[in-house]
Amino acid sequence: MRYRCPLCGNWRTDHTIIDEWSEVIPPPAPELKAVSIDPTSTALLILDMEDSICNNPRCVASIPRINYLLTEARKAGMLVVYSLTHTGNASDITQLLRPAMNEPIVKSNVDKFYNTELEQILQKNHIRTVIVTGYAANGAVLHTATAAAFRGYDVVIPVDGMSAANPYAEQYTAWHMLNSPGTRNRAVLTKTDLILL
Repeated sequence: MRYRCPLCGNWRTDHTIIDEWSEVIPPPAPELKAVSIDPTSTALLILDMEDSICNNPRCVASIPRINYLLTEARKAGMLVVYSLTHTGNASDITQLLRPAMNEPIVKSNVDKFYNTELEQILQKNHIRTVIVTGYAANGAVLHTATAAAFRGYDVVIPVDGMSAANPYAEQYTAWHMLNSPGTRNRAVLTKTDLILL
C-alpha cells in the first residue's frame, strides 16, 4: 500500500507482517539441552491430557513419552501435579497418565495458576523448578510455563512432551519460551530422555 507520510510528506510503502507472511524464514531449531533435576525441588506438571481433546496424532504420540517421564518422576519421589480444562474431569485423563491418589489436580483455563491452588501446592513443597508437559503447546503449556517463569520458577520443557494440533504451534511455543523477555532467562528446552533425575 502506497501512502503519503503525514509527518514528512514523502510517499511511502509500508508492509505489515500479514503482507510479509509468506516471506518470513523461520529461525534455526533451538538446541535441546540435557538437564539435571533435583527431584526434591522439582515438580512435573501434566497439563490437560484428557481423552476428549488429546485425540489427534501429535498429542497421542506424546503420551508414551510423558508416561516415561511420569514413571521416572514417581520413582524419584518427585511431586506430580495434573491439570484439567475448565470442563474436564479426572476420569478424562488418558489411561497411561492417570494420577495416583495423592497427586493433586487443578482445574482452570490455559493458565493453570489462575484461580487455582497451583502456586500454593508448589510453595508448600518447596518447588523451584517445574517440568511442563501436556496439551496444547500453544495453550496450557505456553501460558502455564510463562506464568511459572513470571513467578520465579525455572521452567524445563521437553519438546517431545508437549503437543498441539499442528507443528507450527509447537514450533512457536518453543521459540517463544526461549525468546520472550518474560521467559528467556528461566526456560530450557529439552527432551524427555535428556532429563536426568
